[in-house]
Amino acid sequence: QVQLVESGGGLVQAGGSLRLSCAASGRTFSSYAMGWFRQAPGKEREFVAAISWSGASTYYADSVKGRFTISRDNAKNTVYLQMNILKPEDTAVYYCAAVFTGGGGNYYFTIESEYDYWGQGTQVTVSS
Repeated sequence: QVQLVESGGGLVQAGGSLRLSCAASGRTFSSYAMGWFRQAPGKEREFVAAISWSGASTYYADSVKGRFTISRDNAKNTVYLQMNILKPEDTAVYYCAAVFTGGGGNYYFTIESEYDYWGQGTQVTVSS
């Protein structure tokens, strides 16, 4: 069982930056690939970024590529999402998610249904 707690959301002006954190419970954080998703009002949840268990492989949605960076610190059981050059369309609740990989390979996952555990979400609001 993994529990995920996001933090770092807030209100920021367009062009600004935020860093989201997702702290995971348990001793086997390095056995999980991680991802960030977001859900804007009235829209379905969508993929944002993913990272393999080691951090060697990452993948981004086209809408955030070049602006967002996903990273992880396995010693701190934490995954991060650095968000730069924020736009009003980035406004959403951001969720982190974990999928068990056993620490093998360097896979990342982009499909919501592939993930086993989810955090409660953190609100990001970008004003124009």
